[in-house]
Amino acid sequence: MRLFIALDLDETIRVRIIRFLEGVRGFAPEARWVRPESLHVTLKFVGQWPEQKLGEMRQVLQNIRSQRFELTAGEYGFFPTAKAPRVFWIGIHAGPELSTLASTIDAKTASLGVAREEHPFSPHMTLARRAGGSGSPRKNQNDRPNPAFARLQEKLAAMSKLDFGSMTAHEFYLYRSELSPHGSRYTKLSAFPIT
Repeated sequence: MRLFIALDLDETIRVRIIRFLEGVRGFAPEARWVRPESLHVTLKFVGQWPEQKLGEMRQVLQNIRSQRFELTAGEYGFFPTAKAPRVFWIGIHAGPELSTLASTIDAKTASLGVAREEHPFSPHMTLARRAGGSGSPRKNQNDRPNPAFARLQEKLAAMSKLDFGSMTAHEFYLYRSELSPHGSRYTKLSAFPIT
């Protein structure tokens, strides 16, 4: 099974982002847009994990302690760069508790053999990926200017600063990701409190 660990959004922020998506989706019709129910803030991508070891993963995550924190969703950007965009995202802003939680999860899952993160944690929510080819946020030597997001970039530049609101993080989740031709489908497997 394919796993990742993430924060969910409260309903107010989710509704604001859904309205925003409805208004901008037509400016990049060839992009693969995320489904509204799939919006989340990834803390750690685990990848393939044996189902018989799911209990070990849950136990490690259950032992993680973190203080509650506020996070704000707003602003936007493109990975790997605005000139060669493959991913359109919304930024997540929070105090140091968010980065600490992600680092702790990275260290604890590494004790189970999950590869450590190579890059610093960059909290965001992916909204769309370029159709065809790689949707990876990482730079590669084949990056070229990409017209897929050009009209969207023009429209966004004319808008005022994006602000989708704030929330308090109360828990994080272990998710299962199932790939299909119609996009990924995510299922919450377990919740872990942030106290």
